[in-house]
Amino acid sequence: MLREVLATRYALPLREGGSLPALVEADDDGMYVVKFRGAGQGVKALLAEIVAGEIARTVGLNVPELVFVEIDPALGRNYPDEEIRDLLKASVGRNLGMDYLPGSTMFEVAAGDCATEHVASLAVWLDAFVMNVDRTPRNPNLLCWGKALWFIDHGAALYVQHDWASMMDKAVSPFVAIKDHVLLPWATDVRGAGKLARAKLNRAEFERILALVPDVWLEVEEGAETPDAKRAAYVEFFLKRLASHAFEEEAEHARLV
Repeated sequence: MLREVLATRYALPLREGGSLPALVEADDDGMYVVKFRGAGQGVKALLAEIVAGEIARTVGLNVPELVFVEIDPALGRNYPDEEIRDLLKASVGRNLGMDYLPGSTMFEVAAGDCATEHVASLAVWLDAFVMNVDRTPRNPNLLCWGKALWFIDHGAALYVQHDWASMMDKAVSPFVAIKDHVLLPWATDVRGAGKLARAKLNRAEFERILALVPDVWLEVEEGAETPDAKRAAYVEFFLKRLASHAFEEEAEHARLV
C-alpha cells in the first residue's frame, strides 16, 4: 500500500492546472503536492495518477513518491478563498499526494534542457502506452531535480476510461497525440524501450498496481459492478495493450516525420 499521511497545513494553492492542486504539509513533516478528489476531474484522475505513475516507476522512470493524504474537515475551514474552502470540504477523507521536490525546475527546451536517448525513448513508450496527452512542450510535466528528470502529473492519462463502454476496444489503438511529446526528438529507440518495459510489466505487476487504488475510487461501470471486477478490467486492458505494437509504431512514425 501507499503510505498514509495526515494533512496539517494547507500551504499554497498551485493554480497551474484546472484541478487546483496545492502544496500541503503533513504530520510526517513532509511537503506534498496534493490532488483532491473533490476537484472537477473526479477520482478517475487520481486513479490515472496512481496507475500511470506506478507503471512509469516500474519501467525505470523517476517518479516522486505517491502517498495518500487524509484531509480533516477542519483543514482550510478559515481559508480566505471560498473556492478553496469548498474544494477542501468536498475532499474530506483520502486524497493523493506526490512528494514535493524542493528546488526543482520545470523542464524547458528553450532553456537548453534535454534528455538522454534511454530516458526519452522510455518516456515516449510509457506515455504512448498509458495514453498520456499531457507531456507537451507547452506543459511538459517534467521536473529537473538532482541532475535527473522526474515525471509528474499523470492525471490526464488513460482518458479512454471516461468512455468505459469502448475502453477495451481502444486498447490496441495507436496514440496519435504522441507526435506532440516534448521528448520525442531524443527518443531514438522506442522499440528498444518497449522491450525493456515488457520485461518488467506483466499480469502480476498490473494487479499489484491496481491493488493500490482504493475501492471508493473504482466507480461502478456496466460489466464491472465491484471494485475487484473493475481492477480486473483495467488489468485486462493493459495486458491487451501490452501485446499490441500499434502505439510503438505510431511513436516511431511520429519521430521520423
